[in-house]
Amino acid sequence: MGLRREARELALQILFALDSNSTAGVRETLLTFREEQGYVAAKVREFAEDLVLGVQAEKETIDEAIKARSKNWSLSRMPRVDLNVMRLAAFELMFRPDIPKKVSINEAIEIVRRYGDKESPAFVNGILDEIEACSKTELSSEE
Repeated sequence: MGLRREARELALQILFALDSNSTAGVRETLLTFREEQGYVAAKVREFAEDLVLGVQAEKETIDEAIKARSKNWSLSRMPRVDLNVMRLAAFELMFRPDIPKKVSINEAIEIVRRYGDKESPAFVNGILDEIEACSKTELSSEE
């Protein structure tokens, strides 16, 4: 497994932990994961933490983008794994132009295939494709 995939999976675990415990702060959760995952390479940890901090900083915008594209699904009804994988990928799609959009989507699908249920990859792919299409439209209209 590549370093970035490992980092994305670690970021998913951290976001899931934050989702599961609304009283836990981001910094405290990151410190806990650092202590528990001491064997993780520094580059992996740094990328994972960058993703988590970015998702948390842009969570409202990301959640609105997901919500707007998920027909008949409220965020509270979505499986936590699916939602957090989409948050990670949506953050990359919307706020990380240095990461190729196809890479973000493919990584999300592979991760949700591993941690989600059998319907998860199609669900996640559909929403992320719409977010990608919308961000392409926004970029071309800005030019």
